[in-house]
Amino acid sequence: MGGSDARIVRNTALVILALVGLRLVAAAFTPITFDEAYYWMWSRNLAGGYYDHPPMVAYVIRAGTLIAGDTELGVRLVSILLALPMSYAIYRSAAILIGGARVAATSAILLNVTLLASVGTLIVTPDAPLLVASSFVLFFLAKVLESGRGAWWLAVGAAVGAALLSKYTAMFFGLAILIWLAAVPKLRHWFLSPWPYLGGFVALALFSPVILWNADHQWVSFAKQLGRARIEDFRPVFISELIPTQIAFATPPVFILGAMGLHALTWRRAGALASRVLIETMFWTIVVYFVWHSLHARVEANWFAPVYPPFIVAAAAAANLVQWKPRQRRLVDFCLRWAAPTGIVMFSALIVQANTGWLSGYRRDATVRSVGVGWRELAAEIEAVRVRNGATCVLAPDYGTTGWLAFYLPRGSCVAQQNQRIRWASMPEPDPKLLAGKLIYVDELRPDGHPAVHDLFAKVTQVAQLQRKRGPLVIETYGIDLLEGAKGDVLDRSPPPEAR
Repeated sequence: MGGSDARIVRNTALVILALVGLRLVAAAFTPITFDEAYYWMWSRNLAGGYYDHPPMVAYVIRAGTLIAGDTELGVRLVSILLALPMSYAIYRSAAILIGGARVAATSAILLNVTLLASVGTLIVTPDAPLLVASSFVLFFLAKVLESGRGAWWLAVGAAVGAALLSKYTAMFFGLAILIWLAAVPKLRHWFLSPWPYLGGFVALALFSPVILWNADHQWVSFAKQLGRARIEDFRPVFISELIPTQIAFATPPVFILGAMGLHALTWRRAGALASRVLIETMFWTIVVYFVWHSLHARVEANWFAPVYPPFIVAAAAAANLVQWKPRQRRLVDFCLRWAAPTGIVMFSALIVQANTGWLSGYRRDATVRSVGVGWRELAAEIEAVRVRNGATCVLAPDYGTTGWLAFYLPRGSCVAQQNQRIRWASMPEPDPKLLAGKLIYVDELRPDGHPAVHDLFAKVTQVAQLQRKRGPLVIETYGIDLLEGAKGDVLDRSPPPEAR
């Protein structure tokens, strides 16, 4: 490695370390989201699978809380630190597929300044470990291409297996790999080699706990997630959301570079055939599915996590490989220059807004319901109401409120979701003695009250109305009901729709 390349590598590492440090600081003081609280509860009861997703997110959170405790930082610690091996994988992928330290450094930095990577590793969802695993899938496939050694297929299988343990979307990697091998003549010999099939066996072995969990639970998780591909209600309005949300999550400069890179790879045939086909198949296979999905349902922006590694390599190719006309070159240079500042400013603004509401003048915004601002104070008030009324357990009607209550109430408190018990199938039931006495029911205040709860208990008395606030903004008002005289089983054990 020459002096210039060594300097690029060193500067890239310093930039990425600084970005990771910024995320760690933000993670420590930003309240957890309701999804994170839910997954944190998973992490306290590890299993081979769960109703909503495979278990990797629970493993990641468990590792972090073992280090930093059951805190906001503990929940997020390992997810954020995984950006370091992710950056290495994307760096090496770009170096192999496109070539050069500058292209590799550009890829690593561009990925880290996207909101999908910065916010997506800070807010821990299954998409966070999926993004990391996807980076290694691309890297190991690049090693297969570079070395021609079959043993790298085992590494590909391990990476795909880790991706499958993160989210079912990873199933599309198998199709993408098949298309890549079939489309590139010099790679077709792998169909006659045992190595790719051994790699597939490794992936299947790693994924087997999820299969076994589903087999023991009426295949409910597979039915829930795979059933989303079926179109029952044609609503193409959701397609119009795809591009705007991806522009935001990629950050506009990176999105422009990625789009230009994909165009150059496809129509200008920039780069070697095997490299550009790998990038294209890893990107388009999943994108086509999500376009299909958007014909009937909303596609959340973070669901595109597995396509970001090839998209970012395409962006780096646009910045460093393609010979553009002067006007296009100026656009590329502008995007490259402002990608990092734009990403850092957008990330910082989002964190400030989510915690304070300053930037919107304390008005409501998209973060206000999902980020648990105000929950620590609200939980203290709920605990005071519980103690004052002698209640032994706190019930909630949804998994998000249940997760927040469990996280912010005193450790060891009895907390349970009254319905949808399949979500908690891998967790111990509350002590029946704690459900036999007075109970507290926490739900948003509703004009019609809670008819289902009134049917279950002889006496339902509202004992408080409590507010969750962000500054002067009232986010939600909760009705706190005291439940007495259970007429039967307190918990609704009806099977989920997927198992009926």
